[in-house]
Amino acid sequence: YDTLSSLAWKIPGGGRLSAMGLLMLAVVVIGIFLAHRTRFGNQVYAIGGNATSANLMGISTRSTTIRIYMLSTGLATLAGIVFSIYTQAGYALAGVGVELDAIASVVIGGTLLSGGVGTVLGTLFGVAIQGLIQTYINFDGTLSSWWTKIAIGILLFIFIALQRGLTVLWENRQSSPVTRVNIAQR
Repeated sequence: YDTLSSLAWKIPGGGRLSAMGLLMLAVVVIGIFLAHRTRFGNQVYAIGGNATSANLMGISTRSTTIRIYMLSTGLATLAGIVFSIYTQAGYALAGVGVELDAIASVVIGGTLLSGGVGTVLGTLFGVAIQGLIQTYINFDGTLSSWWTKIAIGILLFIFIALQRGLTVLWENRQSSPVTRVNIAQR
């Protein structure tokens, strides 16, 4: 554990990039490639947008869904290994409550809860925003650490309400009749 957790490379400016940070960046780059440059990524977006339409387009929704769950399982396993290396313990209940953080990061990053819209880079942005909020509240010293959950919950509520409002606005805009102007009469 000590060897893996202390493994790092020096970067310009006096900083260092740990092996876990490098692994995270590699997963993000691979995720971006899978989502935007492969048939599998296109199928995932199609199923997320509308599974019935994706099925009518000839996409095997069942096998794609199974592959999505397999990928999710592999990444969850990798996250568990990294977390156990980071904490230098194997306590099974150490990650209780992290679900809200994961969902909040994805939603703050711009992924619609209804599916079909979102990017890996947006999720990374959501993780960074959430990390900044948690770091500020924890290192401020005047607030309890529970305020991080409250702040993330409020931010999650705001983003969900914003997504819902934009979705309703878009649906209303799509369903409104189009008025045609006859240019020849002018």
